[in-house]
Amino acid sequence: MKKLLLALVASATVAAQTPGQIRPRPAEGRDPEFRPPAIREYKPKSQLVTPQHPVPRAKFPVVDIHSHQSTPISAQEFDRVVKGMEPNNLQVLVNLSGSSGERLRRGLDAIKASKYRDRMVLFANVNFSGVGPGFGKQAARQLEEDITAGAMGLKVFKDLGMFDRKADGSRLQVDDPELDPIWETCARLNVPVLIHIAEPAAFFEPLDYTNERWLELSLYPDRRHQTGVRFEQLMTERNNMIRRHPNTKFILAHFGWHANELARAGQLLDQNPNVYYDVAAVLYDFGRQPRAAHEFFVKYQDRILFGKDSYQPDEYPYYWRVFETNDEYFDYYRDYHAFWKLYGIGLPDQVLRKLYNGNALKLVPRLSKAAFTN
Repeated sequence: MKKLLLALVASATVAAQTPGQIRPRPAEGRDPEFRPPAIREYKPKSQLVTPQHPVPRAKFPVVDIHSHQSTPISAQEFDRVVKGMEPNNLQVLVNLSGSSGERLRRGLDAIKASKYRDRMVLFANVNFSGVGPGFGKQAARQLEEDITAGAMGLKVFKDLGMFDRKADGSRLQVDDPELDPIWETCARLNVPVLIHIAEPAAFFEPLDYTNERWLELSLYPDRRHQTGVRFEQLMTERNNMIRRHPNTKFILAHFGWHANELARAGQLLDQNPNVYYDVAAVLYDFGRQPRAAHEFFVKYQDRILFGKDSYQPDEYPYYWRVFETNDEYFDYYRDYHAFWKLYGIGLPDQVLRKLYNGNALKLVPRLSKAAFTN
C-alpha cells in the first residue's frame, strides 16, 4: 500500500511539472517578473562560438528540379533569373509551372529563342478539376502532345487530393482509377512525375501552442487544414497510386512530407523502387537532425534530388551550407518555418554530385548535360 501511495504521489508530481523537466525546479509555478515577450519579439543572441563556414556557391553544378517561373518567360525576366543562378552555380532550372497546350508551346518557344536556352526546361501540368468518365484518356492524350512538343515531365500540384472536385462534386482522390492513363503515359514516355500531395502533417493538427508550426499557421490562414481530408488519408491514397504504377517514376515534392520522420521516408523508398524525393522547402528538417540526415542521404544517395521551390537566390546558400559543411547551430532563413537552428550534414562529394545533378540527369534524360561533363 505504501509503495502504491508513493507511486501515485510521484505520478502527480510529474504531471504537474513543466513539460521538458525531469524533476520539479525551485522556480516551479513562479511567474516572470517582466512581461513575457511575444513569439516574434524573442530573439535571443546566442553566446555559442563555433567555426563558421558559409557556402555562397554550390561545390558542383546544380539542377534545381523544383522551380516556379513565368510561362512564357520574358527576356527581361530570364535575365533576372540567370543573374541569380550564376553566383549559386545553378546550371538548369526545371520550371514546374509549364502549363499545357498553347501556353506551354509559347513557353517552350520563349526558352528556345533566348540566349539561355539550355538553362531552363518545362514540366507540363494537368488540370484535374471536373474529372468524370473519359477524363483520364483525354488528359493523357494532351499530356503526350505536350511531351512531344518539348515538356520533360509532369508536375502535379497539391490541389489533387485536397481541393480538386470531380464532376459530381465529390473529392477527387489521388488514387482514383480514372487518372491511371496519365501515370501510364508518363511511364511509356519515360518522363518523371513530380508530385506534391498534402502539406506538412503539422498543418493538419490542432492549432494550439504545442504545434511547432503555430506561427506560420497564424500568419497564413490558407495553410490551415484542421478540417477536411486528413494527412494520413492523403498519404494512403498517394501510396496506393504509387504501388499501382511501378513503372512510373514519381519524384515526391518536399520529401513527401516525411523529412521529419526519416525512418518512414526510408521505408517508402525500400518498398517502392520507382520513388524519389526532392528536398524543396524542407531544409529545416534535415538541419535539425544532422547525423540521421547524413546517414539517410548516404544510404539513399541515388534517390534524392535537389530542389528549392520559391526562387530566392539569397536563400540557396543555406542549402549549400547544410549539405556541404559540418557547421553547428546557425540560422535558418525563415523564422516562421523554423524557430530552431540548423546544423551541417557534411555530405561526401559522391553524394553531393548525385544530389546536385546526377540523379536529375538520370531521371530527366533529355536535360542538357553540357554543364555537367566534369
